[in-house]
Amino acid sequence: MLEHTKISQESNDANGASSSSTPFLEVRDVRKDFGGIQALKNASLVVMPGEVHGLVGANGAGKSTLIRCLAGLVAPDTGSLFIDGAPVEIHSPQDAIHLGLSFIHQELNIIPRFSVLQNILLGQAKPNRLGLINWKEARKQVQDVVKRLDITFSLDAPMHTLSVADQWLVSIGRSLVHKARFIAMDEPTASLSAKESERLFRIIRELAADGISILYVSHHLDEILDLCDHVTVMRDGQYSGIMEKATMNRHDLITAIAGHEVEVLTSVDADTSPDQEPLLEVKALQREPVVHDVSFSLQPGEVLGLVGLVGAGRTEVARMIFGADHPDAGTFVLDGKPYKPKSTYDAIKHGVGLVPEERRSQGVILSRSVSFNINLTALQNIRVASWLPLTNLRRGATKATKLVESLHIKTRGVNMPVSQLSGGNQQKVVIGKWLDNAIRLLILDEPTRGVDIGARTEIHHLIRKLATDGAGVLVISSDFDEIPGLCDRVLVMAEGYITGELVGSKITREAILHLSYAHKNGTEE
Repeated sequence: MLEHTKISQESNDANGASSSSTPFLEVRDVRKDFGGIQALKNASLVVMPGEVHGLVGANGAGKSTLIRCLAGLVAPDTGSLFIDGAPVEIHSPQDAIHLGLSFIHQELNIIPRFSVLQNILLGQAKPNRLGLINWKEARKQVQDVVKRLDITFSLDAPMHTLSVADQWLVSIGRSLVHKARFIAMDEPTASLSAKESERLFRIIRELAADGISILYVSHHLDEILDLCDHVTVMRDGQYSGIMEKATMNRHDLITAIAGHEVEVLTSVDADTSPDQEPLLEVKALQREPVVHDVSFSLQPGEVLGLVGLVGAGRTEVARMIFGADHPDAGTFVLDGKPYKPKSTYDAIKHGVGLVPEERRSQGVILSRSVSFNINLTALQNIRVASWLPLTNLRRGATKATKLVESLHIKTRGVNMPVSQLSGGNQQKVVIGKWLDNAIRLLILDEPTRGVDIGARTEIHHLIRKLATDGAGVLVISSDFDEIPGLCDRVLVMAEGYITGELVGSKITREAILHLSYAHKNGTEE
């Protein structure tokens, strides 16, 4: 750790950051287990005053868990934390705020119906008169921050009317109102255009010049190389190394993230001679600013992987295929016919289903029964009559019972609320609701996230059975270790582009990792 701190100081002097020899923030040997799974193993981090410090690592490296520990959202099992060289403990988000720590997550913590002013002042003591908030004085309270960030939109505008870039400005403004001396930013440009990103970079540099430490978490290595004075690399839950701006490059970053030299891929062998018409064709799909010129096909009976790092554009592609979002440009062909889903209901009528990434908020209704959820996508099959909008509950229960037995869902009965099932069994319910619905194409977004090894194996068997029965399966996963044994073919995305295709023995964790950090032409540059 002493060597780590020394390296940080030398580089700070070279880059014009604070000359203080004491780090603003130092994390030493933090460990965190979740149910026997070690998320952090002796993780360490040193951030100097007034520097932009990058934090990188592959999916599952432990970056988010470390940030949650700093934010007071989870408690580390062991380890030490120092602010300005003094030991501190963080038991809650309020403790973090009082220590000058602020966190802007990829899913912005805003209240959409509140105004800009109300969101900037969230959690902040407000001036009052006779027990009522004095909004005139409150407006004066934020004027310096508004001027500093060059906010030109109205402070009275509801947050939901702002662009994502402007919502980011509001979140930064809230940090400044709280007098933050350290701001952690998680994937800040994931939903920003190039112009919006440049505006954010300018603000980050100005904040650092004013002495505020920035922890910049991103999979976009070009941004890391451009912005950061130092970069801490995490791998498998622990500190893996630190790199200085003067000496780091893209190749060295990728090698550090992978833990070994990664083969540079210029082309990938693929069997491109299918003997049947594609089930799905995606042509030149575009949705700004996250998906760019994406084209691919999916065969009947094929398990196709769509992988990449968080923010690569995978989920956005899935949502467009399922009709939840609409593309700016591009076309779909399904079963040889033009396919343009107007809604998710329209997609389901065409035999397209989606197991969403957030199963608890989007995939099931937790308060309702197993039977209700399993029948949710095919209510027409259990109606009393085609012309009568009533369902036959006994028929629905019979269908649910058969699926519970075939999928080995552990439940006391089909009338049990889904909220009382384990995560793995909840996921089986989400998948099961599509199995008796004449499904032609099933998209699974992070199908095994948060499930135990037994449920994971059973879900893999379900996916393979769907393909064997003739359906096309599109699997989106951040777990690069599960993809090689599951998928027939893999497309890798990075920054909204498909950067490569892998087939057969070419589907390896190392190849996926390399293409996940590649430019749009699949090269490292």
